[in-house]
Amino acid sequence: MEVPRDAKSQAFLRALRSVENVGRRPDLPRLEGEGSRKLEAWFLGPKGENGDEFERLVIEAVRDQVYWRRNYHPADPNHITDEIKRSPEFVQAMDLLKDGYRDLLAFLKKSVPFFSMRYQGHMNWETTLPGALGYFAAMLYNPNNVAFEGSTATTILELLVGDDLCRMLGYEISPLRPTDVRPWGHITCDGTVANIEALWSSRNLKFYALAFQAAVKDDPRLSAALDVTVPSPKGGATPLLDLAAWQLLNLHPDDILALPGRLTREYGIAADVVAAAVSRFSVQTLGCASFARKFLAEVPLDPVVFVPGTKHYSFPKAAALLGLGAENLINVSVDLDGRMEIADLKRRLDQCLGQGRPVIAVVAVIGTTEESAVDPLSDILDLQSNFAKQGLVFQVHADAAWGGYHRSVINDDFDLPKPPGFVATAPIDAPLSAHVEKQFQVLGRADSITVDPHKSGYIPYPAGALCYRNAAMRNLVTFSAPVVFHGEAEPTVGIYGIEGSKPGASAAAVYLSHRVIRPSRNGYGKIIGQALFSCRMLYARLLSMPKPSDPFVVVPLPRTPSERAGGSEAPDRKRIADLIDGRSADDIRHDPIAMALLKEIGPDQNILAYAFNFKMYDGSTNTDLIQANELNTAIYRRLSISPGHDIYNYDLIVSTTDLDVATYGSAFIDNYKHRLGVANSPGGLITVLRSVVMDPWVTDTPRGSFIDTLELEFRKAVMGAIEQVRPSQVRGY
Repeated sequence: MEVPRDAKSQAFLRALRSVENVGRRPDLPRLEGEGSRKLEAWFLGPKGENGDEFERLVIEAVRDQVYWRRNYHPADPNHITDEIKRSPEFVQAMDLLKDGYRDLLAFLKKSVPFFSMRYQGHMNWETTLPGALGYFAAMLYNPNNVAFEGSTATTILELLVGDDLCRMLGYEISPLRPTDVRPWGHITCDGTVANIEALWSSRNLKFYALAFQAAVKDDPRLSAALDVTVPSPKGGATPLLDLAAWQLLNLHPDDILALPGRLTREYGIAADVVAAAVSRFSVQTLGCASFARKFLAEVPLDPVVFVPGTKHYSFPKAAALLGLGAENLINVSVDLDGRMEIADLKRRLDQCLGQGRPVIAVVAVIGTTEESAVDPLSDILDLQSNFAKQGLVFQVHADAAWGGYHRSVINDDFDLPKPPGFVATAPIDAPLSAHVEKQFQVLGRADSITVDPHKSGYIPYPAGALCYRNAAMRNLVTFSAPVVFHGEAEPTVGIYGIEGSKPGASAAAVYLSHRVIRPSRNGYGKIIGQALFSCRMLYARLLSMPKPSDPFVVVPLPRTPSERAGGSEAPDRKRIADLIDGRSADDIRHDPIAMALLKEIGPDQNILAYAFNFKMYDGSTNTDLIQANELNTAIYRRLSISPGHDIYNYDLIVSTTDLDVATYGSAFIDNYKHRLGVANSPGGLITVLRSVVMDPWVTDTPRGSFIDTLELEFRKAVMGAIEQVRPSQVRGY
């Protein structure tokens, strides 16, 4: 006899709760504050220092898998007998496996050495031990989180992980009443898919009230709700059927998402009936062209999405896939620090309001992948509130694929039992700048947030994630009948979003890593805080690196505090050299003046872009942009991996990117050209180098700071590149 759905739901909830605190050991001492070496227990280590323990735990997972198999109906017969194992065919097949496996192990040595302190190429580094172990252990079960039936354990883990990510990012999760708004998150394969899903749900939300009104008006199954009202932006309530298209396009998202549940609670119409009726008129069913002809005839201009010029390439993909059109994905200018220019955004929103043009969403990037800039989310959210009062409503999506985990640096511990006598940790090693901390304080007000555990969460690929402020948003991106979210667990998460099959091992990896390394200042905050510290130390060294006798200059992309205030970098260069560069990490941590300065220098997060330029024979700086670009390209070739490489021959690995005027705007490009010494040279494209500093060991090694080693490798590459590209008439410099 089939178990009733409500009984299944109750059993599922019990299973969910049973795993939440499994293995928690509040009796164990907490190692916090200065002198704690727990960070070293979280990674395999640059020289595999924790290899023995990792090996034992991997073997334990294999043995546990075998034990599980043997005890599932133990009376069932074995199939692979000793006789079979002795057969020539079996022996030959096993030999082929071993030979192929060993060849693969040898070939994999051509992989990128992410674990090394010499690797600064891309947004990838060593994975955490619990992340790798969680993935490996769950991989042996091969769960598919597309449906609960294929992932009875890892679906539970994904639900727990979704809640944990929501809390990490600033969403509050509390006990629910039927009308409460609750956040919800789920694992995706990556940030690209999460960003596409975010715009997909935002587009569907923008058009949902139009479809809902049509369903109430035309479908006899909903006739009992003809008098349903919606809150008016100016107070009071307005009958839904009295609203024009522009008003329907600019209702508050929570009021729109509450409509299906209200018809069920207030009018007694079954949820599946509501869903089926509205679906007939949705953009999902009709398609963009038919929907526009039916509902948008009185709307003069196409809906738009605003993104910063520094947007990720996933957003043009989303515009194409969703039928929005590339010209309706509109770039907003960035300021001299690579952050979205609020004045330009406001001007464009004013235009939309005046033109009667719907705005689907504004995207704020919380950690761009080229220059590590954090957009002014606080100001964007203020604009969202102000324009809503004027009748223009839009979603705010935060693309925190890179930067979301950085919020751990300011997070207090949550969801952990506190042992008697627990004392909070000392202040973090490298506080976020005042600008970035301000944006993280309001991150929980964004309507949706992308975050990539496989980036700053140090989790094995693939593990992206999308979190919604209002869980009902997920119902807009499923082709299964949506139901109102009452806080009850569902038997699947795979019906939501873009993907079908996806590895449950990813959820297990994030779950175990989060359980061991909390996304708070005492966990991930320590890893990321140290990486931020190291990145700023590298910034200080690059500023201080060129000596008067050196034939080069180097200009980090992030401006110094004095430059940001409208002055010169010269005073800051000396202060940074005196207070930070060359000093030990411990000295700086115990110097409040140095720490205050360190907090405000360098990039917003821990991706550092910079460019070199060479000097002429008379000591003047090269003024030709093309030749400066050639120099940085030549340096990159010396510090990047080539096909067919011998990885052991690479002493330092960085990446490169081009900054172009179409993306960044003329003010940004002109300012950086001026700083680089090529202001009067034509051209709007600047080639820069990029160091992604995820390594928490660089400034904290037994032999002292590794920054000295990095400078040595930079010097070797730069001097060789100068000899290669500097005009021949000045080679006698």
